[in-house]
Amino acid sequence: MEQVSHLWLYFLMVFGIIVLPGMDMAFVLASTLTGGRKAGMFAVAGIVVGGICHVAAGALGIGLLFRLVPALVDVMLVAGALYIAWIGVSLMRAVVPDDAEPDPESGTGNVAMAARRSSWDTFRQAAFTCLLNPKAYLFMLAIFPQFLRIEYGPVWIQAMALGAITALTQIAVYGGLAFAAGSTRGWLAQRPAAAVWTARLVGGMLLVGALITVVGVMRPH
Repeated sequence: MEQVSHLWLYFLMVFGIIVLPGMDMAFVLASTLTGGRKAGMFAVAGIVVGGICHVAAGALGIGLLFRLVPALVDVMLVAGALYIAWIGVSLMRAVVPDDAEPDPESGTGNVAMAARRSSWDTFRQAAFTCLLNPKAYLFMLAIFPQFLRIEYGPVWIQAMALGAITALTQIAVYGGLAFAAGSTRGWLAQRPAAAVWTARLVGGMLLVGALITVVGVMRPH
């Protein structure tokens, strides 16, 4: 019974962190609005894979390494911020071509965006976004190790259980967001200018998040 309560507490903490607007959520939203529901789901899959890697790293003691060499944390945070900033810039470069007219058969618009990617590119970039997400590293350093208890059995089994909770929560939250945003995609497809400005807005959010991360790293500890 105590272990069940332990898992519920972990779920509540993970859910509270995932539902907070952040880089992962912004990437799923941007992917869905610029590429449709399919792109959004590939973004969700990439973020789930990234989350699994975070859990594995936490279970293997990477967090302890970061504690012993704090400078590595700053390096990862800056690298993550630069990568997110690059994605943000690519979204902000979205443009509307002169022939951006709705397709009468498919009901979609011919919007040319610098951010348009293949499904594999979306998946790969989503995984990197999650892997380099500062919020995820802070969670793995400060919270995740507290839920690995020797008295509850093998650590790898506990890590698998916590990883499953994390992945299912990501699928539920980000998948729901992609599904909802996919409904908006049809409206945006008929309005190329609105789609472009939406992509630019999300790109700006990513840039602001990256800037905040870099400023936090450079601020004296």
